[in-house]
Amino acid sequence: MNRVGSTRRTFMAGAAAVGGTAALAAVGTATAAAQTNEDGTAPAPSVAVLGGGVAGLTAAHELAERGFRVTVFERRALGGKARSIDVPNSAKGARRPLPAEHGFRFIPGIYHNLPDTMRRIPFPGNANGVWDNLVAPPEMSFARTGREDLRIPLPWPGHKPAQLTLDEIRRALTAALDTLRGIPAHETAYFVNRGLVFLTSCDERRDQAWERTPWWEFIRAERMSYDYQRILAVGLTRNIVATKAEEASTRTVATLLEAFVFNALGRGADGPLDRILNAPTNEAWIDPWVDHLTGLGVDFRIGWTVREVKYGGGRVTAAVIEDRQGLRRSVTADHYVSAMPVEHARRTWGAELRAADPQLARCDKLETDWMTGIQFYLTEKAPLLHGHLNCIDSPWSLTAIQQAGHWPSRDFPADYGDGVAVDCLSVDISEWDRTGILYGKTAKQCTRTEVAREVWAQLKAAVNDTGRTVLKDSALHSWFLDPGVDGLGTPNPTNEDELLIHPVGTFHNRPRAATAIPNFFLAGDYVAVDIDLATMEGANASARAAVNALLDRSGSAASRCTVKPLFRAPEIELLKRHDRTRYRLGLRNAFDLG
Repeated sequence: MNRVGSTRRTFMAGAAAVGGTAALAAVGTATAAAQTNEDGTAPAPSVAVLGGGVAGLTAAHELAERGFRVTVFERRALGGKARSIDVPNSAKGARRPLPAEHGFRFIPGIYHNLPDTMRRIPFPGNANGVWDNLVAPPEMSFARTGREDLRIPLPWPGHKPAQLTLDEIRRALTAALDTLRGIPAHETAYFVNRGLVFLTSCDERRDQAWERTPWWEFIRAERMSYDYQRILAVGLTRNIVATKAEEASTRTVATLLEAFVFNALGRGADGPLDRILNAPTNEAWIDPWVDHLTGLGVDFRIGWTVREVKYGGGRVTAAVIEDRQGLRRSVTADHYVSAMPVEHARRTWGAELRAADPQLARCDKLETDWMTGIQFYLTEKAPLLHGHLNCIDSPWSLTAIQQAGHWPSRDFPADYGDGVAVDCLSVDISEWDRTGILYGKTAKQCTRTEVAREVWAQLKAAVNDTGRTVLKDSALHSWFLDPGVDGLGTPNPTNEDELLIHPVGTFHNRPRAATAIPNFFLAGDYVAVDIDLATMEGANASARAAVNALLDRSGSAASRCTVKPLFRAPEIELLKRHDRTRYRLGLRNAFDLG
């Protein structure tokens, strides 16, 4: 459970070499952290973590384990975009409120740093902590309007394959053959060739040439068939990597696709290609994490909004934070970790701070876009599939998953809501600026009710299109749209939780975790890490990098955080070295046919 101003606990004597909680006082009367402990020894360094999402909680976790005294300041709710949300006024009797979320969680096997943290969060009955709450859907689907959906099995050792009826097998084979016919052999061969080009490209070519090339251009999508464009261009970017194929950097898209291919082959993987939590996110992960960090002595200040990071004399001197009562306070600490999303963090950086480190100013060039969730609660289970549904023909680029079937320890109608809803269909809306099929308006131009009706219509168009009714209007109990979206249907809609996107050139504007200011560090999914994508893994890895930089700056003898990069196949490295020579000579990659 989230805690407000929870009491700090005393560490073992051996942990007192490092640690800290920010001292609080009204602006103009700020005080420093305590100068001595009760035994007369110097206190451990204090750290103010500004933001309580995945990055902030990870930084707090790593610092607390190393003895630092940590205070986390979060304006809204711990977990950030990763948290689950209670639907207001939805609980009846002894049940919990209906579970909602900003967007469904997806923790693939290419992640290594986040799963490591999850293993270190205790959970009753789990040998591997919260990590044991991950489950692997056995399949996914590309749903195509007016055609059979392409169901794709996700085999993994120990996986129980999805149970299919004869009709479902017939439909799956029809879809597979239809796709083979829809994407000509020469287009398939060309796409495979482009994959080989990227796979064998050296880091310099990736960071320069491919970072400047949109994915749409790299795979020559404009010359190809409709199925090629929708599945291999749009389906693999807007719906999966959450960015636009026409604008997205090839470096970003292809790096992730490369990692997913190796994951599917069992190379360098932490687990199956697709994993989700076996209960609402807060129940399965965030609440146990907060409880564990509270036990480690972390102090949480919920409802405190960071307004400015103050700079002077070559250091950050304080963070101006507005508390729950609206009173502005000056928070002082030995070190500061800015762990807010980039669109919020950069508002707190004044001219002097930006002048002290030019990479902060470059963050103004980073772009964010809307990708927001809506949940539909159903009174009967819909016969969809046991995994993620990717509606590749939907104007609003919808992806979805039925959740109750993946929560084996939960009886949905007995545990949540009013006992009538039996399932939650969680949907992500990735495209907010294209017109829909009901009202001829973009999602931003629609009211909240119109958004819900439009999404429901697009879902039905994707799955009720080949002679069977999967989603029934009569089974729709209610819906819930992310409360971070406001002003829909007005000239100025807003979204508190935008997502970093990756148009060409983004890589060169992403900052490092260590700044030029000796006591100021950055953590968040916009910070430069190996995965190069706005993900929970990126947020976690960046927090680890920030903590390592802090340990280095403070001269701490504590062990450094492990930051594991994406898998690199050793048998490919020789080809990459060869390509580095070609790149420096101005030559194409050896596999590049143009």
